[in-house]
Amino acid sequence: MGEKGGIGVLRVMIADDEERICKLITALVDWEALEMEVAGTARNGPEAIALAKELEPDILITDIRMPGLSGLDLIEQVKKLRPEVEIVIISGYAHFEYAQTAIKFGVGDYLLKPVDQEELNTTLQKFKERILARQAMARRGGRLFQKSERDLKRLRTGLVDQLISGRGERLSVAVIQEAYYLPVESGFFQAVWLKFDGPPEAFTEAGLAAIMEKADSILESALRSKCIEMVFRRVGSSYVGFLNYGSGRKEEVRRGLKDCLNQLKSQQVLYGPVQFSLAVGRAAENPEELKRSMYEASVIIKERLVRGNGRILDRMPEPSALHERKLLDKYLRNITHAVEVMSLEEAAGAVSELSSAAREVREVRGFEIRELIHSCASLFFSRLELSGRAEALQEFDERCEWCGTMEELFGLLGRLLETHLGALRSRHENDADRPVRLAKEYIQNHYSEPITLEEVSGHVSLNPAYFSVLFKKTEGEGFAKYLIHLRMEQAKILLRDTNEPVSAICQRVGYHDVKHFTRTFEKDTGVKPATYRKLYG
Repeated sequence: MGEKGGIGVLRVMIADDEERICKLITALVDWEALEMEVAGTARNGPEAIALAKELEPDILITDIRMPGLSGLDLIEQVKKLRPEVEIVIISGYAHFEYAQTAIKFGVGDYLLKPVDQEELNTTLQKFKERILARQAMARRGGRLFQKSERDLKRLRTGLVDQLISGRGERLSVAVIQEAYYLPVESGFFQAVWLKFDGPPEAFTEAGLAAIMEKADSILESALRSKCIEMVFRRVGSSYVGFLNYGSGRKEEVRRGLKDCLNQLKSQQVLYGPVQFSLAVGRAAENPEELKRSMYEASVIIKERLVRGNGRILDRMPEPSALHERKLLDKYLRNITHAVEVMSLEEAAGAVSELSSAAREVREVRGFEIRELIHSCASLFFSRLELSGRAEALQEFDERCEWCGTMEELFGLLGRLLETHLGALRSRHENDADRPVRLAKEYIQNHYSEPITLEEVSGHVSLNPAYFSVLFKKTEGEGFAKYLIHLRMEQAKILLRDTNEPVSAICQRVGYHDVKHFTRTFEKDTGVKPATYRKLYG
């Protein structure tokens, strides 16, 4: 490493098979201002390996494709020689698999050709800060310095956690300055919630960390000059924090946030099937209102589920009429019966019906859909009598956080029901009550027809007398009573939820004599059908 004014000059090595690219990179950077020097260039892989052994560079800039040895192989070998080297790939290939593999090897950034001068300089400045931090840590004994830096970061990210939870001490400019060592000033305080959506199986932890780091770099570049202070931390698949800026810079900050989102969207091809959305809470002059701003941002970000990804969301939504539709009541009836007869078809139908009904609600809100999906999963687990219900629900909620649309959420709910109900069905496939379960499923599908004990027992290949005994032993009531009870329950649903005349409902639940149906209904419920409709319809 060279010396300049007592500070080490960082050695940079460039590897690219095109000489003009090497010259372009050299020309785009004020190396002296960055306290760096281009120590050497290589035109192919083997030459780059030999040069890296000789120069021991602090920073490597390489193309992804070169003759003799690919950029990825070069990176892997250079990392073995010098693990602390900082690496940036500059490539004409915006391929997700390249970026993911490069991230695995510890690449610090992935830039596309044509090279953007500001982006390259920002990346090099970031690398310089990392290297100098490592050097300072070594000079100051390592552990103590690392601990103080770690404690300070933990303290500040703890403030973000406090804002998200809505708990903790009352905040003021003085408290934030003294307790969290943040040089905030009077002005505006505003929560920001940046959200990443995509299938979690598509991202390694290193890949997700790289996306977060890229977001941090873009936010820093676009907002630091406009803000007095800014603090962010990763929360699952989100990057959450707050801004403190002067009272005259609200629109300037808004444009900076929009620029951040546009930059992330323009580079999302590097990271695979990921979508970005950004929400902001209200800008508050009192730091104590930051908790409210953060709560608003956490609600507003869910609007992407109904309004779409890739936009800045900033309006606190008013509730819709979703709750008035009592969709959960109907879902509960449907899913309870689906679990009872272990029917995957009925479970899928319950989700499909729920999804259609939710879409029909005018101006339905994202937070309402998210709460609806959570409640549906919870009700399903309760009916399933699942052990470890709390853990299963938490795991499901974590998966939901990766969904960016209503369609994805309802699809995830459907797969949850299918997985658990299918497992339950498999466990009972060879049980003694299988014939009864099949019989109940058959009855459910044919109760509107004049079915008989003999017909149903034949469907499950059992002698009618044996089937009658087995059914009563399993269900606690005989076939005839079970069929009447099922028909009456369906009649109640039709009386509550439709305007069909009693005569039509009578036919739909398997009766052809209205008087007989009325007597049976009254015996079962204590009131006539018309009275029941007045009471509960």
